[in-house]
Amino acid sequence: QVQLVDSGGGLVQAGGSLRLSCAASASIFGINVMGWYRQAPGKQRELVADITSGGTTNYVDSVKGRFTISRDNAKNTVYLQMNSLKPEDTAVYYCHAAVVTGIDVDVYWGQGTQVTVSS
Repeated sequence: QVQLVDSGGGLVQAGGSLRLSCAASASIFGINVMGWYRQAPGKQRELVADITSGGTTNYVDSVKGRFTISRDNAKNTVYLQMNSLKPEDTAVYYCHAAVVTGIDVDVYWGQGTQVTVSS
C-alpha cells in the first residue's frame, strides 16, 4: 500500500507559477510510474505529466514547455513545477502512482489539490 499526499495548489493569476508536491508514504524506488492528472468541472480526468522510475517524462501537449515533472527519490516526493499558468489550467490536480506487481498494476491516488488560475 502506498499513500499519496498532494499539496501546493492555490489561486494564482495568469502567467504565474505554482509547484505541486506529492509525498509518498513509502519509498518511490519501487514505483514504476508517478504522475499528475487533473480534472476540471464537467470534464474527464486527464493525464498532465508522468515520470518513470528511470526518469523518462511524458507531458500532455497543452503543458509542454510550461510544466516540469521531477522526482526526488531521497524524499519520496514527486513535484510538478507549473509556469506560465493559464485559466484553462484550472482544475483539481491528483497525484498518481502505478506499481507493477507481476501481471497486475496497483494504482494509487492522492486526495487532490485545487489549482485556480484567474485571468
